[in-house]
Amino acid sequence: MTDIEGENIVRILIADHRSVEESFGELEQGVGSPERRRALMDHVITELVCHSVSEEQYLYPAAREKLADGDELADRAIRQHTEVERILQRLEELDVTEREFERLTGRLIDFAREHIADEESTLLPRLSKACTLEELDDLGKKVVMAKGSAPTRPHPSAPDQPPANMVLDPGIGMVDRLRDALSGTNR
Repeated sequence: MTDIEGENIVRILIADHRSVEESFGELEQGVGSPERRRALMDHVITELVCHSVSEEQYLYPAAREKLADGDELADRAIRQHTEVERILQRLEELDVTEREFERLTGRLIDFAREHIADEESTLLPRLSKACTLEELDDLGKKVVMAKGSAPTRPHPSAPDQPPANMVLDPGIGMVDRLRDALSGTNR
């Protein structure tokens, strides 16, 4: 997870995108031991879930409030998140040596890159213009805090809009972190 204090939401989310892209590059190479690939995928799953949860809690509500077509942009992004979480959930269950793992990894990477490109070319620049620097910084602080208590595993059927996600996500995150600790998963 990104831990950048004093940074605004746009810089934090773009830093997250670059971090996950680095992991995608390693996954695409298709090399490394099965243990390394599993650890890398577990890391990607955690990063994408925490990132998505924080966007759903703060980025998309800000877009709805500040942009004339914010509802449409947010709804599209949330649909993309749901699809990514379904793929992540399946990847979490698969053995990395299975052919389906590689196929779904490619699908995840393609889908996530499309989502990232949409956000970075449309939503984030427009939100930057619609918000004050103080608002962007405040949203950035909230995103960092949300990621700290966010779930670490995919939950595609969990609520994805306030207020329900704001109430349930920290509890789900606590359960996920407990499961991670008990299973020895280092996410």
